[in-house]
Amino acid sequence: MKRVSATEIRDDLANIVNRVAFGGERIVLDRRGRDVAALVSMEDLRCLEEMENGFWTIEAGKALTEAEQRGERPIPFEHVERQIDAAKANRRKRNSVGKRVPAAR
Repeated sequence: MKRVSATEIRDDLANIVNRVAFGGERIVLDRRGRDVAALVSMEDLRCLEEMENGFWTIEAGKALTEAEQRGERPIPFEHVERQIDAAKANRRKRNSVGKRVPAAR
């Protein structure tokens, strides 16, 4: 895997993207000596996402089995999602209280 600095990326982005997209290279973006991101082809990304989905499907199945063994009822995802959305809205509301909104020009 090749490492490329942020400066190199800025100077040669089109060429680097072509190497990834058409040459199948995997490139690590380095900023100040630290790896901060990676460029991979769409094919590699799809493979990573499939592996991740497979992993989480297995983990969800294990969690469901364990919950059933303990006699617990699973919480529907939609219910959890609504709770998370409400918590985010409350946090935004709390964070915006007392903040000045700049006047329109």
